[in-house]
Amino acid sequence: MSNEEAIAHKVAEIAATAAQYPGVVIINNIQTQGVEYMSPWGLELLQTTLPELRALGAGYHARFFNTADAAEYEPKIWELIERNELGPVTTFFQQVRANAQEAWSWYFTSLRLLLHDAQGAPLLLLCVASPVDPSSHIALRVQRLLEENEFLRRHAATFATLTAREREVLRHLALGHSSPQIAETLHLSVQTAETHRRNIRQKLQPQTAAELGLYARAFNLV
Repeated sequence: MSNEEAIAHKVAEIAATAAQYPGVVIINNIQTQGVEYMSPWGLELLQTTLPELRALGAGYHARFFNTADAAEYEPKIWELIERNELGPVTTFFQQVRANAQEAWSWYFTSLRLLLHDAQGAPLLLLCVASPVDPSSHIALRVQRLLEENEFLRRHAATFATLTAREREVLRHLALGHSSPQIAETLHLSVQTAETHRRNIRQKLQPQTAAELGLYARAFNLV
């Protein structure tokens, strides 16, 4: 059986029951990085058709998904593909929208390898993406964590310029402690605590006090 025949057979098998699943069902072709199938609910949400999705090829991902958080889950997907086993599943949150005029919507996605080609190489991925209630605490928490991860990637080199003592002081600043409180806790003079505060601000160049807190959270100081 050719790859095309195997794909058509597997797509028909999944499509026969896809409308019954509590989520959008997508079948991705690993070798082309395009879409082979999406359930009707997904096509409706993305305001598109299956031929249009197939025509996008690998551009499908940039067209509908937030590239900022894709950097967080793509390594997990490629790790699953490299394992090349049909059993394991990986899960992640992702943001999706039909067009640039709409707000991003959160989905919780489960993904597994679905089919090998004739040579045993990974060929198809099966995804089930379930929408997350935007008002839920989970969606809000995921948004915050992803923003912190993105901040960490962009500011890692800057944060690395801080000394170990400056990081201790930054932690206390993020907790709202004053220079006298920091000095007492770290057994420093108030003048030394103030010097560390100035050095931290010179190195990090925060626009607001809240940004100092973001440094502390993103780099696990608090």
